[in-house]
Amino acid sequence: MDRTSGAPRALRADARRNRDRLLAAARTAFAEHGTDTSLEDVARRAGVGIGTLYRHFPTRHALLSAVFQSEVDVLLDRSRELLDAEHPCTALVEWLRAIITHAGAYRGLARALMSASGDASSALARCSEPMREAGDALLVRARAAGSVRADVTITDLMQLTNAIALAAEQSPEDPELADRLLALTYRGLRN
Repeated sequence: MDRTSGAPRALRADARRNRDRLLAAARTAFAEHGTDTSLEDVARRAGVGIGTLYRHFPTRHALLSAVFQSEVDVLLDRSRELLDAEHPCTALVEWLRAIITHAGAYRGLARALMSASGDASSALARCSEPMREAGDALLVRARAAGSVRADVTITDLMQLTNAIALAAEQSPEDPELADRLLALTYRGLRN
């Protein structure tokens, strides 16, 4: 923090390089070994010490949140595009499918998202709040069109979406599982 203005202070060039290397190393390690990969391995891949990793990312969830922020931004952009879709319920399910695809790209991400949803102080949960708001806008529109049941909540849909991604991760021999489960969800949503 800048003591005079209260604004976050810009990182020094070397600190910014370290942070960028940590994010790149984490992205690669998470893709190769899942989100439970050793943080020491992430630091080693980035060419920094574990203390440097923890100075930038004090928790695993903080690192996960930072790694996936750009992908979350893509999902948020997609939700805004889908707000104008002709069929609101189909648009909602399309967005849920995009979340499942995102979570499925990194082994362990769905489990981490599910565990973080109950901890509002988690960096990963704070990252998911804009996602919940985006999904709620799609859900409200689908309800207003009369195509989604009134008792469906975005919290339930987000948990269900993570559960589908987790089930698909646990059953790699069945590549169609996520689509089948999402189709069941679609039928259950409808009025």
